[in-house]
Amino acid sequence: MTVACSQLDPRLEAKLLYWQGYRVAYIARKLGQPPATVHSWKKRDEWDTSTSVQRTETSLEVRLAKVIALDEKTAGDLREVEVLTQALERTARIRRYDQGGNEADLNPKLRNRNRKRKSKPTRNEVPEEALERLEEAFHDELFGYQTEWWKQRELNRRIRNILKSRQVGATYYFAREAFIHALRTGRNKIFLSASKNQAHVFRQYIVQFAREVGGIDLTGDPIVLPNGAHLYFLGTNFRTAQSYHGDLYIDEYFWIQRFKELNKVASGMAMHKQWTKTYFSTPSSITHEAYPFWDGSHFNRGRKKDSQIVIDTTHANLKDGLLCEDRQWRHIVTVEDAVAQGCDLFDLDELRLEYSQEEYDNLLMCQFIDDTASIFSLAELQQGMVDTWVVWNDWKPFSTRPFAQRPVWIGYDPSRTTDDASCVVLAPPLVPGGKFRILEKYSWRGMDFPDQAEKIRALTKRFNVQHIGIDITGIGYGVYDLVKKFYPGATKIKYSPEVKTRLVLKAKDVIGSGRLEFDAGWTDVPSAFLMIRKTLTASGNRVTYEAARSNETGHADLAWATMHALDKQPLQSIAGGGSGSILEIY
Repeated sequence: MTVACSQLDPRLEAKLLYWQGYRVAYIARKLGQPPATVHSWKKRDEWDTSTSVQRTETSLEVRLAKVIALDEKTAGDLREVEVLTQALERTARIRRYDQGGNEADLNPKLRNRNRKRKSKPTRNEVPEEALERLEEAFHDELFGYQTEWWKQRELNRRIRNILKSRQVGATYYFAREAFIHALRTGRNKIFLSASKNQAHVFRQYIVQFAREVGGIDLTGDPIVLPNGAHLYFLGTNFRTAQSYHGDLYIDEYFWIQRFKELNKVASGMAMHKQWTKTYFSTPSSITHEAYPFWDGSHFNRGRKKDSQIVIDTTHANLKDGLLCEDRQWRHIVTVEDAVAQGCDLFDLDELRLEYSQEEYDNLLMCQFIDDTASIFSLAELQQGMVDTWVVWNDWKPFSTRPFAQRPVWIGYDPSRTTDDASCVVLAPPLVPGGKFRILEKYSWRGMDFPDQAEKIRALTKRFNVQHIGIDITGIGYGVYDLVKKFYPGATKIKYSPEVKTRLVLKAKDVIGSGRLEFDAGWTDVPSAFLMIRKTLTASGNRVTYEAARSNETGHADLAWATMHALDKQPLQSIAGGGSGSILEIY
């Protein structure tokens, strides 16, 4: 189509003539412009680099504007307007296609057909405005140490290794961090835990965050985001998931059995250089398989002496985070560090009163336990740490009657002035030599006697309870007296050196022979047993047992509550090897 160019801007007219095939010299003569001027227009407006679509669109627009401007239009003029408009629509679709579109941009009928087929909204879709709200809420709630963790995430640090106090929000933070990062990058995230139950704590935090802040209901396991990112939540089944790949998050790794095996599988999942690995945990025992990984001696295996390293893993060296010689970024966050960096969730004075010095150092100040001094060892306790969602087929934790009509035993350790009340529901073995299993666990704080008794009553409605053992030493008698009214068969346990010896030896027999099982994610259970030591009475002439307690008895509550339930079966009755299972801990 030859465009009539009179009355046009000379520069535009020159460009249209050039695109129609005329030489610069001819255009200059026709428009009465110096050739150098036309050459300058050609260079600055990039006439030669424009695409055929751009040339066509410009020509069509000029012609359409000319025809539309006519005061009186013939039928032919109107027909030309229609043809030119359709041609412009066609070039617009071609432009969208060239800029990364699809065939539906070229063929509107195809787009309409696709719309008719689409019956459901995109699964787990996160609109841009929702993502902005999620990011804003995420960053607004960070404490100082979590801001440092995010900084290392942004640096794409290959390995982050964090030793932390209890309850400083690590699992909560890393769940949200992974979700935000997956939304922005499309990178897979893999959460590894000692049990499926524990791994799903990550999922719970992510789902709750998306719903409360973004108004989005996430579904699926794994959770698949529209950008292709998969969020996997794995317990012991990680051994069958070696084909997965993504950024790894491994929580409470100091309490996971066969850590070396897990770490080998995990390293395979994150072998490509783009993936990262994040390890975080409270400390357990210096004898745990993961300890060499933390202190750097794992790096030295098989290396010549002159190429080995020594890493200073003291709090003073790692409290601000440090990239160490083995390329791991290590960080220690104690409860006191957390408070100093903005975490307002703790009252340090209360915690110092509540916990003995040994417990305070281990649970809150990131110091490892030397279990060689404990009656129980971490190795024997780990025998009973299982993935309950996988192993226990008869346990339905979300049912009204989670253990049907199977019998259970309850053990209760009352609260004192500074500690929690703990209660366990223990399933005894069906056959001699079977296993006890812990099904649930709870700790109650700040409740008076009637409230504590009412919690126990609720358990009798959910389970077929055949034993309730309650420590009546001190204030425990008040709870026992109330429980006795609705459960006359409740058994009172009054502490003495002989009674404590009986309880500990029974538990030692059960645990030492691998006959006590509980969810591998419950790190507070083995931690409680590791606190128990052999000692002498005040007179110095008798052996007894304690848990570094500040009052008569206190703390290690879950261990004592478990022993109160186990006391249903006398020590002598299991000489041939009895067993059972803890179902619940309160």
